Amino acid sequence: MSLSGVAMIVAILTPALMLAACISPGWRARTLALLWAAPLPGLLAAFVAADTAPVVLDLPQARLTLALDTPGAILLGVCALLWSVAGWYAAAYLRDHAYRGRFAVRWLLTLVGNLGVFIAADMLSFYLFFAIVSLAAYGLVVFDNTPRARRAAVIYLALAIFGEAVLLLGFVLLAQGTPGDSLLIHDAVAALPGSPWRAGAVALLIAGFGIKAGLAPLHVWLPLAHPAAPMPASAVLSGAIVKAGVIGLIRFLPADAALSGWGTALAVIGLATAYYAVLVGITQDNPKTVLAYSTASQMGVVAAVIGTALTAAQPDGGIAVAFYAAHHALAKGTMFLGVGVVAATNARRAWPILVGTGIVALGLAGLPLTGGALAKLAIKTPLGDGLANALATFSAAGTALLMLHFLRRLSLNTDPEPAASPAIGLVLPWLVMVLASLAVPWVLFAGLIGPVSEILSAAYLWAAVWPILLGLILWIIVARWGGWLPRIPEGDIVVYGESLARRSVIWSDAAERLDTILCRWSVAGVSLLSVAAIFGMTLVLAR
Repeated sequence: MSLSGVAMIVAILTPALMLAACISPGWRARTLALLWAAPLPGLLAAFVAADTAPVVLDLPQARLTLALDTPGAILLGVCALLWSVAGWYAAAYLRDHAYRGRFAVRWLLTLVGNLGVFIAADMLSFYLFFAIVSLAAYGLVVFDNTPRARRAAVIYLALAIFGEAVLLLGFVLLAQGTPGDSLLIHDAVAALPGSPWRAGAVALLIAGFGIKAGLAPLHVWLPLAHPAAPMPASAVLSGAIVKAGVIGLIRFLPADAALSGWGTALAVIGLATAYYAVLVGITQDNPKTVLAYSTASQMGVVAAVIGTALTAAQPDGGIAVAFYAAHHALAKGTMFLGVGVVAATNARRAWPILVGTGIVALGLAGLPLTGGALAKLAIKTPLGDGLANALATFSAAGTALLMLHFLRRLSLNTDPEPAASPAIGLVLPWLVMVLASLAVPWVLFAGLIGPVSEILSAAYLWAAVWPILLGLILWIIVARWGGWLPRIPEGDIVVYGESLARRSVIWSDAAERLDTILCRWSVAGVSLLSVAAIFGMTLVLAR
């Protein structure tokens, strides 16, 4: 087996073996301190296995294929880095927690699924890894076991299961339209434009992956789960786990075959999410909730870029989208860790943390010379010169507004104790993420996108600055006269969703009919059993 193949397998096996070792109570108690090491093989695989030959694993009951294309390598490397630094942070954040071993188990299980979705090259393995990351993350959300955490976890789990069911049906339609018995993602996507099941498959794929990415109106799990989860878990939920939906949209939608109608629909959904999340986010007081709505807004921009690339049949659009999403992962992970550092610091000592976090936050809006400016430049071509580009550009002003609101709320979240000072185990990981957010995009852009000279031109500097200035003006207006804004609860439309969930029992007959249809596909039967096993494991771990 080649070095690249070994690297991909080890990337999955390392956290899986650490998880298996947690059967021992003694090892489980010590695992929290080693969480930083579990994702490192994934980071190595991103370097050595990108665009290499696939690896086929012939298991007794399945044939799994692992491969790493360029978008997958970008997201795998950045997410592995975030998981590693957040694991380092978690060791200090939860060092004295009575259930730190339980947290480590849930963390590792979620990590296995999150790394796996970037490497999986066939529908069966992708679905299994996607199910693992979706369902196991429930344990991270519910970890604190407060009424707030339990409510957030139940809503998250309901949407996760719904998304899994939708995605499974979409995969069934993909398989039905693929010649032969191939389950390779590449073969299924190549056959999709001519498939008689195309419309249904694309709709289900957008819905299933859109839930994980946080697209409206099923974004509601984000502003509920992020504030409820422990700080390091919030960082990976927002920075890494939502990228499972992004890589799904990149991989399963045929960018080289124009699907203008579906591309336009996805762009509309994405831009609507981008603006809607800003409007709701500025009404929130909790800085973690503000960041959650910011994630929904940024993933809306990602969906808009994918949609425009799909409309114009741009096969290279996936690399630009992955780069943009990678910068978001770094920036959002930095900000969530920064919230924890500020909360442990007295206001008089918190200004260096606020400044560093502020630079990264405004980078999301395209602050010149930051990774965010490079991310905006990367998506310039896929967005084109039409209405989508104009709306995406103006959304940067909304991002600046939301990030300034976040920084204001963050500055009020300090520790009132005069001598309060954060542990070095919190500060150093945050500092590493600040540096990574600023430096890594430059390295990736130069190596994968193109020269960075354009970003240094006067014209581009002005194009990057004016949305931030507009956002600043809007923020001043909101800060001065924001009292008229409505008080929107976390999760906004989730109130209606909870009412609907209470009536879900009437859907039982329809669910039984759907199960009968799915079980006609042999792979679906295996997948459903696997998901059931994962779900059961998650419930056990949540006890």
